[in-house]
Amino acid sequence: MSPRRRERERARARERGAATASGAAPVFAALGDETRLQLVSRLCSGGPASISRLTTGSHVTRQAITKHLEVLAGAGLVRGVRRGRERIWELEAARLGEARRWLQEISSRWDEALDRLRQLVEE
Repeated sequence: MSPRRRERERARARERGAATASGAAPVFAALGDETRLQLVSRLCSGGPASISRLTTGSHVTRQAITKHLEVLAGAGLVRGVRRGRERIWELEAARLGEARRWLQEISSRWDEALDRLRQLVEE
């Protein structure tokens, strides 16, 4: 492959990555908080749960848990479904899948860059 063509392909990949990054940024911002990350983990392992169940065993108040869940919902990571007097919170697995794909893309780019460096050093 010619250097010119390779550069055009890299530019297209960067453009695709920029579009993906702008969509993934709210997810990573929401997951950047330890409490929210723990909530996602609990919903992953325990399935849908009410705020009172999510608060059990935590040093965080129900009000704080509610605010964290609203941030996660804003990023599309969870959704609340009203059941009677309670709201049950569920994980949006598809959104986590998007984040996973973005991390795989970054990993792939690093692998490619390291391969290019290795080839350069070996030449």
